[in-house]
Amino acid sequence: MQNNYLTITQLSKYLKYKFDEDINLRKVYLKGEISNFKAHTRGHYYFTLKDETSRINAVMFASSTTKLKFLPVDGMKVMVEGKVTVYEATGGYQIYVSDMLEDGVGNLYIAFEQLKEKLSKEGLFNPERKRKITKMPKKIGIVTASTGAAIRDILTTIKRRYPICETILFPSLVQGEHAAEDIVKKINIANTYDIDTLIVGRGGGSIEDLWPFNEEIVARAIYNSKVPVISAVGHEIDFTIADFVADLRAPTPTAAAELAVVDINTVREYLETSKIRNYNATINIINSLKEKINNLKDSYVLKKPSNIYEVKEQKLDMLIDRINISINNIIEYNKVRLFKFKESYVLNNPEMLYKFKKTKLDNIISKLEVLNPLNTLKRGYSITKLDNKVINSIKNVKKDSILTIKVKDGIIDTKVLKVSEDKNG
Repeated sequence: MQNNYLTITQLSKYLKYKFDEDINLRKVYLKGEISNFKAHTRGHYYFTLKDETSRINAVMFASSTTKLKFLPVDGMKVMVEGKVTVYEATGGYQIYVSDMLEDGVGNLYIAFEQLKEKLSKEGLFNPERKRKITKMPKKIGIVTASTGAAIRDILTTIKRRYPICETILFPSLVQGEHAAEDIVKKINIANTYDIDTLIVGRGGGSIEDLWPFNEEIVARAIYNSKVPVISAVGHEIDFTIADFVADLRAPTPTAAAELAVVDINTVREYLETSKIRNYNATINIINSLKEKINNLKDSYVLKKPSNIYEVKEQKLDMLIDRINISINNIIEYNKVRLFKFKESYVLNNPEMLYKFKKTKLDNIISKLEVLNPLNTLKRGYSITKLDNKVINSIKNVKKDSILTIKVKDGIIDTKVLKVSEDKNG
């Protein structure tokens, strides 16, 4: 009876044989959307090919990937050629892809790019608005699933690097239909706590698993957070909208914990180095002051302070002598001036100065009298004006003009009857 039971290996080999012998599975053409894409370091591609209701694991070896003219990414729609067989180690069937063509971009990828462009135009990704992360926080908030590798890695790393930091977990859904709303809710709750930094994220997964972190409501919750946010979504190759809007993007949850806190060993090393530097600086200052004191103690002035007094005394005597000489010179100069003034001709003959000044005044008056126009009028001349302007040519008047003529003893108003040019003039 026991001979009827097969081992798992026997069943897998049988199924693989059946798949390999089926001519319809030796060359299969499929089209679908790439998900959970991974490029191995050896050049092989591993991914899932899916449509609306089903999916199949796919492998493309390096011998075939080198022929591609594009790099596959999650969300990309492709058409593939390959053979379907069973992978004995897991018993699952998969397609070994030999060729691949682009067939447009999947809906999730389109939605990702559209939202990314929209939020970028609004300035949610601008580097200048991103805040610095406190390197020595007292409390760190964490929005992620309460179980799984992500929270375990974050807590372990923080405890190892900076054990004095307190952590507060705000457990949240990280995938599924209601995950985005729950993440937003937990971010808002975290902002009511007194925390220095908030880590938001989850472990790796397919584009569908990570999609809540591509939702607009999550992006805006991170943007509006009063607490600086570190995004920690997926693996190093995974990028989400949350990564672009966060104040700092970490490639993995472990890396997020490392970015959130300083290594306490580094702090200890810094403090030890600072202590040594301060000690050396203090010793240098003390030695420098000792040297100055010794120099002062050995100085010539302090040993014979009277020398200072003697030098100053001598300098004071020189200044007093210079002052006395200057005073005497001033006195002698003023004596000479006073003597000259006393002996001056003008001071001894003041009437001569008066006569000189009177003669000079009479000459000036005589010159003014000559220039006085009223004296000219006394000799029979007159001044003729039109509209209060002096006339010096017949061109300034015409017939019937009213003229004012000033003579020696009065003014004559007259009317022009005729204007004639002086032909003899």
